[in-house]
Amino acid sequence: MVAQLDPAFKAISKRKTFTRLISYLFYEGRPLTTKGRWINPFVFLLYRFQRHLPFAKIVKDPVFILGTGRSGTTILGVTLGIHRDVGFLNEPKALWAYAYESEDLIGSYNDGQAFYSINSDEATIEVKKRLHRVFGHYLRFSASSRVVDKYPELIFRVPFVREVFPGAKFIFLFRNGFDTCTSIEHWSARLGVTKDGEIHDWWGKDDRKWKLLCDQIVAEDTVLGKHAGVIRAYSDHKLRAAVEWIVTMKKGLELTDRYPEIVLPVRYEDYVGEERVRDQVIEFCGLDEDKNYSEYCKAVLTPVEPKAEVSLPPEIQSEFSRVMSLLGYER
Repeated sequence: MVAQLDPAFKAISKRKTFTRLISYLFYEGRPLTTKGRWINPFVFLLYRFQRHLPFAKIVKDPVFILGTGRSGTTILGVTLGIHRDVGFLNEPKALWAYAYESEDLIGSYNDGQAFYSINSDEATIEVKKRLHRVFGHYLRFSASSRVVDKYPELIFRVPFVREVFPGAKFIFLFRNGFDTCTSIEHWSARLGVTKDGEIHDWWGKDDRKWKLLCDQIVAEDTVLGKHAGVIRAYSDHKLRAAVEWIVTMKKGLELTDRYPEIVLPVRYEDYVGEERVRDQVIEFCGLDEDKNYSEYCKAVLTPVEPKAEVSLPPEIQSEFSRVMSLLGYER
């Protein structure tokens, strides 16, 4: 689906359909595994041009969706994106790479050094200016008052984001780990490509993201770090996904404890199945009730059945099970 626009979305709101198209065509960019990458130079040109345009809106209390990819983060963003006040950006990694080159884990836009975790001191005046100008003009041209930005890996960069946007709020979305692992494996099998001798898949350009994850996050983990060498040699997508899920969920739980006022943990299975949870999300975001949002959620969200369990090696099995239990998932 172009811009994640399904028939129900288009039928409920033509105005928000236009907003999503603006987001998709001019602000999100195209990563390695997608078609239409010819548009990226024009997207970056637009970013630079907007630095000189007047009348950018003030970016007030943006909301960032965090977690592990393939955990329902997209459907959460799309459902929020139909709200009358919201402009939804679906992983605008081009925008973030434009503002701070060393954030590109995949290698879609920059080939240089990259960092999984980014601290507040990296949010220079220039970085802040770039992000505020582009986000501000995005609000203007999309006729929105609030930004919802889904970029799961920002979970490792919350101090950086808060320095740029002091009023930011964060939704930590989590899902059954086995479901996430299976979904990541299927994603890479379906969308992974080989181009000019390079493998482009979930793990970046020739495993760029995987290597960064192992070297910068796993190696520092108090439990998994003891097995970092063995883990780095994993080639099975499910096992890699299990590792990414473990360290990401641990970071989400840490953030929830540290910043309870601005980080809302949301269980994916509850969001798609319970209206009261969706109401909590809207309230947390500071958004008013919206008929389009309610109608669209009822039209597209359905309860999910858990996938089969994944067999894991001993060096990660116990930690995976422990984190599953902390999140409320029992075998």
